Amino acid sequence: MKNSYDKIVISERSESKPAVQLKKDDISKPSCDDLINIFNDPFVIIDRHYQIVASNKAYRNSFHTKKQIDGMFCYEISHDYNSPCSQHGEHCPLETVMRTGKSTSVLHIHKHGDEEEHVQISASPIHNDQGEIHYMGETMVTITQEEKDPQLLIGRTPAILRLTSILHRVAPTLSTVFIEGESGVGKDCVANYIHHFSKRSCKPMIVVDCGAIGETLIESELFGYEKGAFTGATKQKIGLIESANGGTLFVDEIGELSLDLQTKLLRVLESSTIRRIGGTHYFDVDVRIIAATNQDVKKMVSNGTFRQDLYYRLATFPVHVPPLRDRKADIPAIAEHFLRKIEDGAQHIPLHSDIIEILSSYNFPGNIRELRNIMERAVILSAGDPITEEHLTIDKNPHHILNNEFDDMDIEDFPTTHHQTQATADIPPPTPLITKKSHKPDLETVKHTLEAHNGHRLSAAQELGISERTLYRYLQKISVSEQNN
Repeated sequence: MKNSYDKIVISERSESKPAVQLKKDDISKPSCDDLINIFNDPFVIIDRHYQIVASNKAYRNSFHTKKQIDGMFCYEISHDYNSPCSQHGEHCPLETVMRTGKSTSVLHIHKHGDEEEHVQISASPIHNDQGEIHYMGETMVTITQEEKDPQLLIGRTPAILRLTSILHRVAPTLSTVFIEGESGVGKDCVANYIHHFSKRSCKPMIVVDCGAIGETLIESELFGYEKGAFTGATKQKIGLIESANGGTLFVDEIGELSLDLQTKLLRVLESSTIRRIGGTHYFDVDVRIIAATNQDVKKMVSNGTFRQDLYYRLATFPVHVPPLRDRKADIPAIAEHFLRKIEDGAQHIPLHSDIIEILSSYNFPGNIRELRNIMERAVILSAGDPITEEHLTIDKNPHHILNNEFDDMDIEDFPTTHHQTQATADIPPPTPLITKKSHKPDLETVKHTLEAHNGHRLSAAQELGISERTLYRYLQKISVSEQNN
């Protein structure tokens, strides 16, 4: 984040309401307001004195206000406090960033209009030209998920149809669900799907990402605390478990929980009761827990880093989400779904068969998340023209290439730049996502593969690594060849 804001400097004309301006040699460049309004999520810049230097429209809208809030204190806007939130039991991201010089992520309860909502804050330092931290950039995301989009489980491959069938069976029950799968496969979408088709869909689904919250913060965020529980706890705080009462709590990356918190979560599962930090009694909660991880939990159990009894309690109904490489025939539908959601993306639907074939021949180590990013980048690069092969790009760097699976490709297949200067040697240009295979299956191979799959075109195309449309063209050639013979 440092590099993104190096050019932002603050005028010293007003201590109470500093103004954002660009360096003199950057007069022709966009203003700070122009830059921060690019962010879709609420974004704000705060100085070391807790004053808001600049805020985008999404940030102001999240607090249901159109008034000028620049120059006000951040704790005034977010909490209605008259002093920093750290003095009221909250963990202040500004103080952490200024003290450590590093990015941080915390959960807060913010006042949005007449309501209070849990929000996840991601904060990073902003440096001046001398490398000193003068400001903090903060992105805010509401984690009470109100939107439900079951259509995110897109596809008609056997793998996704089996998954959908399983989810429809477990969704109406009260069973705890344990979702396993690689990073980026859409475990959050599966959890949302379960909640949407459950009897709790009219109640909230609260999401907690254990990997994004520090170990010292997560207990108070999950269980809440009583007034006076510790220094600075000036009022009672409702935890995420209690906020999900009557609904669903989605615990993502549960493998990141400490053994102590695993024990406390097990108590919640076994007794349906919780106790706030500093509290003296337990009280009932009605919460369905859905957990997810991309780690090998069975291995963690054998290593002693994950409680065996918690694993068995969570895995009442285990669900494995298949990686995208195991459901390649779904790639066109998923890609076009993302295009519909991207500004100016719908004009590229339907995707050309050549683009589908290129996408289908790539193994997507980043799964659906990577496909979404590739389609968004392709729309931007195409600039309104049809999407072509050169628009399907990834950053060219050895680590990325070595950790991806490219069919019939070596690193040497990537073009290199022969006239790089020393200054640009470490910043190679983007390269194609994948080039078409140098060889194509012959007609006999296609025939034998189709026979092996009892004429099932979808599964035969998957084994051959081609699209159904391409397989259809092969079948036409085979038909013509047999007629000529």
